[in-house]
Amino acid sequence: MNRPLIALALLASTAGIAATVSAQTPTEAASTQTWIHAGRVIAVPGQAVRGPTTIVVQDGRIAALHDGFMPAPAGAKIIDLKGKTVLPGLIDSHTHLGSDRAGNEGLAAAMTDGLALNSYETQWNGMKTLRAGFTTVRNLGDEGGKVMAYREAIKRGWVQGPRIVDAAESLSTTGGHMDGRVGLSDEAGEGMVHTENLCDGVDDCRRAVRRQVGRGADVIKFATTGGVNSGTGLATRIYEDEARAIIDTAHAYGKKVAVHAHGLDGIKLAVRLGADSIEHGTTIDDETARMMAKNGTYYVPTLSTVNGYLERLAANPNAYPPAIKKQIDWRIGITGKSLQIAFPLGVRIAYGTDAGVSKHGRNADEFELLVKFGMSPMDAIKAATINAAGLLGLEKEVGTLEVGKSADIIAVDGDPLADVRVLKRMAFVMVRGDVIALN
Repeated sequence: MNRPLIALALLASTAGIAATVSAQTPTEAASTQTWIHAGRVIAVPGQAVRGPTTIVVQDGRIAALHDGFMPAPAGAKIIDLKGKTVLPGLIDSHTHLGSDRAGNEGLAAAMTDGLALNSYETQWNGMKTLRAGFTTVRNLGDEGGKVMAYREAIKRGWVQGPRIVDAAESLSTTGGHMDGRVGLSDEAGEGMVHTENLCDGVDDCRRAVRRQVGRGADVIKFATTGGVNSGTGLATRIYEDEARAIIDTAHAYGKKVAVHAHGLDGIKLAVRLGADSIEHGTTIDDETARMMAKNGTYYVPTLSTVNGYLERLAANPNAYPPAIKKQIDWRIGITGKSLQIAFPLGVRIAYGTDAGVSKHGRNADEFELLVKFGMSPMDAIKAATINAAGLLGLEKEVGTLEVGKSADIIAVDGDPLADVRVLKRMAFVMVRGDVIALN
């Protein structure tokens, strides 16, 4: 069949579907709706909280918000959340769904578990994250393509999970933070670690970006500095021309860039070259914060990494090799100081946990730390909704409860504006209009 005939056939098919929809009776339309009676609603974080509200969901989207508890039409499904606080689904801008086993335990798992088994672990972690109320995540590191596969399976309706924005494999120079061979023998490193994410020199860094875009990356992540967990230190591990090549190439392909950076020089380099977000940003100073605010660079603090470190060390003082343990002690001691500088100077904060270093399903622990280091509960909620949606480029889809947006809705007992810790216990989770079983 030639193209004009195919087009005519598609138009005829579309017309038939439209006729079927328009022929629906009110009762049939109501049978596809869910009416939620919500006690109080933080519909647009940062704005006034709504009182009793009826939220109408149809075809996975928010169709209406009515003041008060409106009676539902015959055939509609009713969900009673009158005693709850209802919010938009939360967003974690920095996760690693593949595992949350780290240190020596993580190394052993990497040696013994294959990609197939690790793919099941990825889904398991995704569901823990979703049940914790995080209906959207940005995954910043996907060895072997397992998270991309999970992302696509969710889109096809094969499995449940959060909406995923994925970086494919994180980029690094040889010997840098995302070189998985660091700390391994030559025999082990060369035999079990992918190296296509490594780049040295301008042309090679352009190639590395294009390779991840070609694999299906939604966003590009790379490191300007070493890292805590890899034992590669805080100093800048990439030349300016290499970093520029990565950022410019990613932007040329319409991809945002997330930059792992701990040391101040590496943070400044990334901000100056136009990175979209700084991940960790452990040593931000006043000058850098002002530059970030001026450039619109988001800051993703990932404070709750310290929870993972402290819990593993409490269980096993030798959970990490000595060189890495030294860097972990530094990270624990300095955590929160950059947020205390950046937030008052107007830097946009996007919620991110680095879950994988901390435990999946415990993503809401970050709220308590954001508040501890200077943010109000509402500001912290805004970071996990409106700000994170903006960073991910999903502001038209998620982040608020407004007509036309995806029906990503959560509810908790209590008032998170009085005690942000209530967000650690979900009473209700809906993603894309589907209710998620919490146990």
